[in-house]
Amino acid sequence: MSTVYIVDDDRGVRDSLVLLLSLKGYATRAFDSGRAFLAAALPEWAGCALVDLRMPGMSGLELQRELAARGIGLPLIFITAHGDVTATRQALKSGAVDFIEKPIDDVELLAAIEAACKRDERARHSRAHSTRFGELLARLTPREREILDRVVAGEHNREIAQALGISARTVEVHKAHLMDKLQIERIPDLVRAMLELRREGPAG
Repeated sequence: MSTVYIVDDDRGVRDSLVLLLSLKGYATRAFDSGRAFLAAALPEWAGCALVDLRMPGMSGLELQRELAARGIGLPLIFITAHGDVTATRQALKSGAVDFIEKPIDDVELLAAIEAACKRDERARHSRAHSTRFGELLARLTPREREILDRVVAGEHNREIAQALGISARTVEVHKAHLMDKLQIERIPDLVRAMLELRREGPAG
């Protein structure tokens, strides 16, 4: 379930946001500082965080950097009464979903939260799919993996056969086996899955 995490040193702001979002059906958790949030945050948290830009001890931008360093990809929406172009550019460049000035417009805020939660859901789905594909990839034999890499590189059966000193028919058999193991039916889908996995990190 998605949760909206509220990080603001102003208790009045925290309370009003909790009330608003609860009435809209969102689960919420509130923190009075970036450090308090950081001490509790877990990579598996789903949803998004509303983060005050200027807080004592740890600013919103410092919190954003630390979350990224810890591999916590929760989408952030910055809120501030002191909006400035430099901070906005830096926050958005670092992956923030939006940047909203106080006094907060409820409609604008709710739209940003919806977008952030959808982004988080898509990212989690993509990571889960990649994890599953990586597990399937680990089932391949060294020869199947070698042929897979050559297929993804765009080589045809005859080229692969010549490079590996085997027949084109043997290459075709290996391809059929590896695609069955990876639960993929078409070569374009195989190539796409491998490229997506490589974008996210080293393949198994």
